[in-house]
Amino acid sequence: MGIGCTREEERTQAALGELNGVVPEFTPNVDVHSAGVLTALPSLLSNGLLKHSHEFFKLPKGYYGLESVLIVLAFVALLRIKSIEGVRYCDPGELGKLVGLDRIPEAKTLREKIRRLSQDGNPETWSRELAKSWMEEDPTLAGTLYVDGHVRVYYGKKTSLPRRYVARERLCLRGVTDYWINDALGQPFFAVTQTVNSGMLAVLRQKIVPRLLEDVPCQPTGEELKSNPRLFRFGIVFDREGYSPNFFKEVWDNGKRIACYTYRKYAKADWPDYEFEKREVCFPSGEVAEMKLAERGIYHKKEDLWVREIRKLTDSGHQTALVTTDYHNDAAQIGGKMFSRWSQENFFKYAMENYGIDRLIDYQVENMDETVKMVNPLYRKLDGQIRSLNAKLSRKLVEYGAMNLKEEIEEGKIQKFVQKKSELKDLIEAMEKEVEALKIQRKVTDKHISFSELPEAEQFKTLKKSGKQFIDVIKMIAYRAETAMANILRDSMLKKDEARTLVRQIFMTDADIEPDEENGILNVKIHNMTNPRNNRYVQKLCEVLNESETVFPGSNLRLIYNLVSNQNPPGQEF
Repeated sequence: MGIGCTREEERTQAALGELNGVVPEFTPNVDVHSAGVLTALPSLLSNGLLKHSHEFFKLPKGYYGLESVLIVLAFVALLRIKSIEGVRYCDPGELGKLVGLDRIPEAKTLREKIRRLSQDGNPETWSRELAKSWMEEDPTLAGTLYVDGHVRVYYGKKTSLPRRYVARERLCLRGVTDYWINDALGQPFFAVTQTVNSGMLAVLRQKIVPRLLEDVPCQPTGEELKSNPRLFRFGIVFDREGYSPNFFKEVWDNGKRIACYTYRKYAKADWPDYEFEKREVCFPSGEVAEMKLAERGIYHKKEDLWVREIRKLTDSGHQTALVTTDYHNDAAQIGGKMFSRWSQENFFKYAMENYGIDRLIDYQVENMDETVKMVNPLYRKLDGQIRSLNAKLSRKLVEYGAMNLKEEIEEGKIQKFVQKKSELKDLIEAMEKEVEALKIQRKVTDKHISFSELPEAEQFKTLKKSGKQFIDVIKMIAYRAETAMANILRDSMLKKDEARTLVRQIFMTDADIEPDEENGILNVKIHNMTNPRNNRYVQKLCEVLNESETVFPGSNLRLIYNLVSNQNPPGQEF
């Protein structure tokens, strides 16, 4: 039966194929390690942890049912166990008490469950349905979407993935690029994984914009767009990598009417200070700041497109230029949207440190789609040679020019000077001819070829996406659940930045579990925090959670949260 197994009858039935998931059964337990994570269950459920689960997933008969596996994976994420391998070093019996089992599945069993749940592309469908529901919950937040790429570095040896530049490492490393779509508060909606990265603009055109046009709720009707030429469906915010007036026009015309916000490339000379005026800028998070803003209209003749350029003047005198096709909102509102990009950067940093979004789920690889277009290695080689030769040629031209500027030549060295100058001229001419020959060769070479046309020695496999995508959805749900709890705490906290820290502390705190079968209640009594003030915050959180009247999935027990003792110690006041 294994170590710590106490439900022998159910395990025997499961072994004989007669059990389709064991029913959770809770027993009275005191000082259960990290049982405070049970406070996240109402938020996990409201964010869709079990939504559509039975529609898209199915497990064969066995001891661990689908709901138990999903709840365990969510709790594992919230407890900062960043990989399935980390489950090996946890107490399975203690975690089992949190979900009404004698013990949670071991790492090997969880891997097998994830493999089965990830078959047939169901994680992608599940992710899309959840993203739709998240957008529909708050259409205002879904009206402005933030897009950015995050490189997931691969250090394994199963395949030689293409290299790409990793800004945080300042190196070109092997890996894949995940393009995340978040709301203005940094909460994720979905991610698009690219093994062969053709750039943000290509991903926006092919994968992201078509999906958003279908999924973003509360878009204006065709009549509304026609009657108001400045109205747009929704806005997308991205960094300079996506700067392209041609793309701005493409997603605005033909009925798409999508507004773009980005930083301007190749900004011209600074604007005079008198053009800037102080404006109060309100960010989507509710924060307010005062900025010096100025605005001009910029006409792109080639694309026949007017865009708005807005600049922010800092105290140091630096001007940050952004451009947008949002003709509806004023400069202060646009500044609030654009300068809230930090929320997505914060999400990447927080998710890497706390949820391990870069961790591998398994070591499986799969064949690449042979129709995928990628840069021709021969073209890249020729382009690199041309760049290298041009750099050397520039240095030689500078050297040759410096020789012409010399006014005096020492007596007796004229012949040597003339000879050196002649040799340098011949070298320059030879290098120029070589560059021209390489340019002609590059011109007749296809820049992009399909994967099947790659030389066999340069072909590679891609990391299997389904398992990683499934776990990423679990982690997105966990992050959104944690965010919702932090938002509840912020309403009553003086230092609002400490809300997430307190939520993490609650998750790691021990608690007593006391089932009351007669009244259909599962009491979760959380142990006291580090100080009375935090006890007060937690008690208010418990009151909000109790109002949700959440029933533990698979049982008839309603969760009731409280502190073990909510009385102040003698002599202490809030």
